[in-house]
Amino acid sequence: MIDLFLERQLPTPVTPDLVRQLTLEAGACLDLHRVQWQGSLLARDGHRLVCHFRARDTESARIGLRQAGAEVERLWAGTLHDAPGEGPLAANVLVERTFPAPVTLAAIQAIEDAGAACLQNHRVCFVRTCFALDRRRMLCLYRSPDAESVRLAQRLAGMPLERAWAFRHVRPLPENSTAAR
Repeated sequence: MIDLFLERQLPTPVTPDLVRQLTLEAGACLDLHRVQWQGSLLARDGHRLVCHFRARDTESARIGLRQAGAEVERLWAGTLHDAPGEGPLAANVLVERTFPAPVTLAAIQAIEDAGAACLQNHRVCFVRTCFALDRRRMLCLYRSPDAESVRLAQRLAGMPLERAWAFRHVRPLPENSTAAR
């Protein structure tokens, strides 16, 4: 099984409940192609969404998601890298990074390590990285007072930054939950 990430820009804002409902409704299509929804990150304004799935391969996920009616233009395979002692649920701000040429995780980590004081000064703590297999895309999760603190700390540290936004976690409900039925 591999980790897959689906990024969406939504013209109409959505709520966490709607994300959960649509994902549950897609369950039969996803199950058919052995795609498991791990959770989503929804921008506070409801206009950006990153969904995390696990599947045998990218094409299985693409087929299952398309059959469920989802746009899959920005679906990519990647790896997860967590900070020691931090759980992904501690994060509240997402940083998007796109690179014109492939990069190594070590190279980006070296820049962030060099700017560690900038992160600390702005109370920004790294939690997780989702790193594309083609090494041209990276989503980084941070715990921070707000998205502006992350933007400022990243710029001062010399980190590449496409955008940063605050998010809410949307997770699958437990199987035995009455709300999941």
